[in-house]
Amino acid sequence: MNKPTTTRRKPTAVTPPPEAQPARRPPMRVRPTGPIVPPSNIQGNALMVVIAIMSFLACLTLGGVSMVRATAASWQSQISREITIQIKPEENFDMDAALIKARDLALSFVGTRDGKIMDDQATARLLEPWLGTGLDLAELPVPRLVIVTIDETSPPDFEAMRAQLARAIPQAFLDDHRTWVDRLVSMARTTVLIGTAILSLVFVAMVLTVVFATRGTLSGNRHIVEVLHFVGAEASFVAKEFQMHFLKISLKGSAAGGILAAAVFGAASFWQGRTLATPQTDQATALFGTFSIGWMGYLGIFATMLVIALLTTLTARITVMRTIDEIDLIRSDPARTDNLPD
Repeated sequence: MNKPTTTRRKPTAVTPPPEAQPARRPPMRVRPTGPIVPPSNIQGNALMVVIAIMSFLACLTLGGVSMVRATAASWQSQISREITIQIKPEENFDMDAALIKARDLALSFVGTRDGKIMDDQATARLLEPWLGTGLDLAELPVPRLVIVTIDETSPPDFEAMRAQLARAIPQAFLDDHRTWVDRLVSMARTTVLIGTAILSLVFVAMVLTVVFATRGTLSGNRHIVEVLHFVGAEASFVAKEFQMHFLKISLKGSAAGGILAAAVFGAASFWQGRTLATPQTDQATALFGTFSIGWMGYLGIFATMLVIALLTTLTARITVMRTIDEIDLIRSDPARTDNLPD
């Protein structure tokens, strides 16, 4: 007799009503971490302004020194390229023949290139600022000049030329402008030394300012640094945070000061080019030369901006590391608080 076959049914899952289902948690979101040092505050903005001012003064000094140095070098080159033969007039003296003779004698030496006799009109123009116009040189005992162009790389023997001129023309005197060249070289060196001293003072003042600003910022965030130390943050991590903060500030400040200094030189060069042949521009050009500092000057301004930013960053890092060491010293022995350096 056959037994009936039974089929087993799988138990069906009973779904609880919607109100009985547990609430699904929202996905976790990691809050973005903020910087240890506030990106902008009163101290940071004040430090940025100070760095901008110091960068402007440093770049202005650097551009001025390079401009005066280039002008002095131009003067030195112009003076070194020429020598002057001065012939004093006397009674019954043939000045024209003496001038030609002096020029030919000077050109006979190796190292001379060209000789030019200054005529009466050119000599009168030289005396106009002192004696006015309409001069009659025949009535005045005015010396006449011969300008000789020489080779700067291989100049002639000035002593031999001077001795031969004295024998041939006793009234002639050779001026090789060595006194003026020495004075110009001394002036250029003095200007460079003064400019270097000013730049050094600006850098020292900037470093001291950054030190005080860094310590002030650390004082306001000292509890944050202590908490980071307590949870195990390394000193290099904290120093890196402050270093990047001050690097951004110094880059903004030095860029603002450097660009402003470059704009000043550009505006001065533009003004000089638009006001040529005026008394003010002629006097400024005679004293300072052209206000254009060239691409080397602008490259120096850019290098000064980078140096200021690097000095600021390095100073901030050293100050942070020292302050963290002081915090560790206080934590290890609170009794040493009074012995810490200010």
